[in-house]
Amino acid sequence: MKIIDVHSHWPTRRGFPLRTEQELAQQRKTWNSEPRYMSEWEMAEYFTKNNARAILDFGFAKFLPLEEMQELHDYAFATQCEIGSSVVGHWIHIDPHKSGTAGVKELRRCIDEAPGFVGFAVSSSGTAPASDEAFDPYYRLCIEAGIPALIFVGTTGLGAGLPGGGGIILDNCHPRHLDFVAATYPDLKIVAARPGWPWQAETIAVLMHKRNIWYELHGWSPKYFTHELKHDISRRLQDRVMFGADIPLYTYERLISDWKAEGYSEEILEKVFWRNASNFLAEGDN
Repeated sequence: MKIIDVHSHWPTRRGFPLRTEQELAQQRKTWNSEPRYMSEWEMAEYFTKNNARAILDFGFAKFLPLEEMQELHDYAFATQCEIGSSVVGHWIHIDPHKSGTAGVKELRRCIDEAPGFVGFAVSSSGTAPASDEAFDPYYRLCIEAGIPALIFVGTTGLGAGLPGGGGIILDNCHPRHLDFVAATYPDLKIVAARPGWPWQAETIAVLMHKRNIWYELHGWSPKYFTHELKHDISRRLQDRVMFGADIPLYTYERLISDWKAEGYSEEILEKVFWRNASNFLAEGDN
């Protein structure tokens, strides 16, 4: 199966999404897996072996001082140049309350210097919800530069099982914030990230009302999707749903098997695994 993976993470030691001993312990408990690190070349070989091209996410960068964030972005761009077409591009996370106008300048620098796709990501895990006015300069830059904003919806595994959920407020990812941004910025190209559980019906309602929003489904096996989502993947959402693997917390081998087991037609699987993402990326080139 050809794959365009619109949302995974770096499995390298420098880019691994879980950083602290507490987070690694959480991985063992929440995802029932041990961290498996790859070199940059091993990562590229894994993508190639699975006929995959990926957009990678540096979610933890938003918690770093600006100088360290810049170094991480430069590492991503240099690695992409070295390993070739298996990495399509990057989702850039910046917390506006930490970085302010300097963060807007860093996003502009990334847009200008990245060797491929760049999108701006708002996870709202440990930061303000996407509707917070502090994001407004970032959204305006996205429109000006013609890049998309990735807005997370639904629950997150980050902080799960920790006292107080590690301070993560789940309501910050309620789809009402996605709806607000889409209504406020009709010219902004938006991707909703993750299955929207426990607000899946509300997420689908926003997607049906705001037809310019794409939808990527990283972080979950399809066998755990709600009935509403399973139903609409092959119907009302069939031209806007895109595959996200959430490497290294999942594997392509498992996810391909799980998707095929759901009984979707080959046409729908092609749309999910690569055709819709190909249209999404081509739209960004116009």
